[in-house]
Amino acid sequence: MPDQRCRVAVLASGRGSNFKAIAGACRDENFPARVICLITDNPAAPALELAADDGIESFTVPVTEKKGRLPEADELKIVDICEKRGVDLIVLAGFMRILKGPLLDRFEGRIMNIHPTLLPSFKGLHGVRQALEYGAKVSGCTVHFVDRTVDGGAIILQAAVPVDDDDDENSLLQKVNKEEHRIYVEAVELFATGRLLQEGRRVRILGNDFSRKG
Repeated sequence: MPDQRCRVAVLASGRGSNFKAIAGACRDENFPARVICLITDNPAAPALELAADDGIESFTVPVTEKKGRLPEADELKIVDICEKRGVDLIVLAGFMRILKGPLLDRFEGRIMNIHPTLLPSFKGLHGVRQALEYGAKVSGCTVHFVDRTVDGGAIILQAAVPVDDDDDENSLLQKVNKEEHRIYVEAVELFATGRLLQEGRRVRILGNDFSRKG
């Protein structure tokens, strides 16, 4: 019988810890989603090794620009990969490019990102560092839908972590990463089971008895 679970494509540029967490959850046949492919802009991304170990199809879309917006031609390549594989949801997991064009047009409301702060605070790069330098007492992470703003899409889930007096960037990031892995898997599960309803800037979680332990 064909696998009818939600088909997920993961876009990553680096080590892929969130990719690993999501792919790990998807190994369970009772989980409502499965990772169809990994797409990266970095031929040296460690996430590629993780994909190979899991038998997940992977693609590298080399980008000439070192940073910033993903060129439209490269977005179109990613669109093509996703459409040919019937992808239902695109998950950004440390994908260090700004999306502005075709991918957002073709997959509107079906692209998620994770950010290592409690949005709308400390958008952009080095969010954990920003929170520390600002003197925040509580930080955390946010799963949100992707739109044409930078880290400004509708918020799906958030998790808070305390900022201790002896925290540095690395120790705080470790705490944040642990929560990222938990809530990103939860967000994918909610999407895959049709539990997310976006109303303007607000995202409602349908039903009040859903709680994924982790």
